[in-house]
Amino acid sequence: MKDKTKDKDDLSDIMYSYDSDNKILEENLVLKQTVNQLMEEIRRFKTLPLMVCEVKKVMDKQAIIKIPNGNSFLVQVMTDKKIKPGDIVYVDQKFLNIVDKADETKNPEVENFVIVEKPKISWEDIGGLKEEKEKIREVVELPLKQPELFKKVGIQPPKGILLYGPPGTGKTLLAKAVASQTNSTFIEIVGSELVQKFIGEGAKLVKEIFQLAREKAPSIVFIDEIDSLAAKRIEMGTSGEREVQRTFMQLLAEIDGFNNLGNVKIIAATNRKDILDPAILRPGRLERQLEIKNPDLEGVKEILKIHTKKMNLDKKIKLEELAEKMKGFSGAEIKAVVTEAGYNAIRNKRSKVIKEDFEEAIKKLHKKEEEKITMFG
Repeated sequence: MKDKTKDKDDLSDIMYSYDSDNKILEENLVLKQTVNQLMEEIRRFKTLPLMVCEVKKVMDKQAIIKIPNGNSFLVQVMTDKKIKPGDIVYVDQKFLNIVDKADETKNPEVENFVIVEKPKISWEDIGGLKEEKEKIREVVELPLKQPELFKKVGIQPPKGILLYGPPGTGKTLLAKAVASQTNSTFIEIVGSELVQKFIGEGAKLVKEIFQLAREKAPSIVFIDEIDSLAAKRIEMGTSGEREVQRTFMQLLAEIDGFNNLGNVKIIAATNRKDILDPAILRPGRLERQLEIKNPDLEGVKEILKIHTKKMNLDKKIKLEELAEKMKGFSGAEIKAVVTEAGYNAIRNKRSKVIKEDFEEAIKKLHKKEEEKITMFG
């Protein structure tokens, strides 16, 4: 009996020792992993950030790069990726060697200047503008959806279209709707943002935006406020005016470089067609111009129905009567009236919008217009 008890005690000691050794091994493994992670973090903290540069010229394993401050250097190419002029590369700050090539997007900053989206606006979301919708579909939608028709007939469709007219008439909505109906990528640019501080940066940005449009084709490039970029050229004075002209010339070059049957279309918008340079309007560029006016009475009714379809309206409200009072309003002004009428109901702690809410909103808008006329003469 004594021998058996002793054997059990010895076995227990062995198992305890085995468990202890396992725990020590596990703890050592965890500690090693923790040390390795900390060492990796220390290594990353010590690593200098890479500089983003543009390649100007390539010569075997050397290249001339332009750094952000504008200076150029001849450096070594330390990556196996194929480098060509115009590429954006990552450069170490100590020796300025090229260590990697940026992704397909040529300029990482291009996304700061454009809005890229797939709109979900249908033609039914736009009230009035019946003729205008047909014309823009003819110029933009038809070539994108049925390019073979133009090939069979033997003609080339326009590269783009200019939408002009007063503010708030639906120019941007039309552009988004045609992009939605053709399942195209919608790239929106504000003309004034294309003019940059440093010489040549604006032209470079234009080139890269259109390159992005080609990569994401079928796409529609929508240039809002194009008059800020494409105004009639005058005798070059300040460096700022010269930079605007450089950017404008690059825009013309990009439009000229498009294949008419390509999957990229240009839609430009302006409130001041009268100041545009004739070069942008000549055949082969934005040769089609479409005036977008304020809606007629029937258009006002349609827009009013669209904006009030989800509202809790009093049964006494007659949209035809309200439309009469809003005759001459733009689409944006009609939307503003509807929104203000809703606010009037909320202020009066009602869940239903009544006729008086709309009448008060219309008076408020008229008052704002009168103040503008008084202020600006």
